[in-house]
Amino acid sequence: MASDVAGGPGPTPPDTPSDPAPEHPAKADPAPAVAPDPSRGSVRVDSWIWSVRLVKSRSLAATACRGGHVRVNGERVKPAHGVRVGDEVRVWHAGRERVVVVKELLRKRVGAPVAVTCYLDNSPPPPPREAAVPIGLRDRGTGRPTKRDRRELERLRGAGPGVTRGPDAPTGFGDPSPRGRSGSPR
Repeated sequence: MASDVAGGPGPTPPDTPSDPAPEHPAKADPAPAVAPDPSRGSVRVDSWIWSVRLVKSRSLAATACRGGHVRVNGERVKPAHGVRVGDEVRVWHAGRERVVVVKELLRKRVGAPVAVTCYLDNSPPPPPREAAVPIGLRDRGTGRPTKRDRRELERLRGAGPGVTRGPDAPTGFGDPSPRGRSGSPR
């Protein structure tokens, strides 16, 4: 009691933190989707083309890079190549070449309206639909195609099983040795 009257230390106030702690520390501050300083940073090219929605998945972006379908400033790049603001990125995907200039670096996928603002699209316009000639359309009522019709369609398309066949072409069945069925030793 003497300490209360003499002006000594009285009851201490409850501890009040000057900075309240977040309720959920794991959800406190997610990583920013935009790089902190775009002028000096870089982002993986596969991650960036996925983030700005030029391809549907990150694995497709990495596969396109590995296949040589992605070029940065004219050079073929690997998936981990860094892309910076001002770089020209060319992506060949879904039968079309996309040419974009990086305006903003993204680390995470964003919505389509935001993604469009992160690059300058210099892609050539897609060909008009009527210019593309459909191959393989047959007149109604003509029936199933014959073997000759099928071969002509394969020849027009430029691919198919009939194109690679020949006397020297591999058959694709097992051992390529010259032994035949009857000549195999047992």
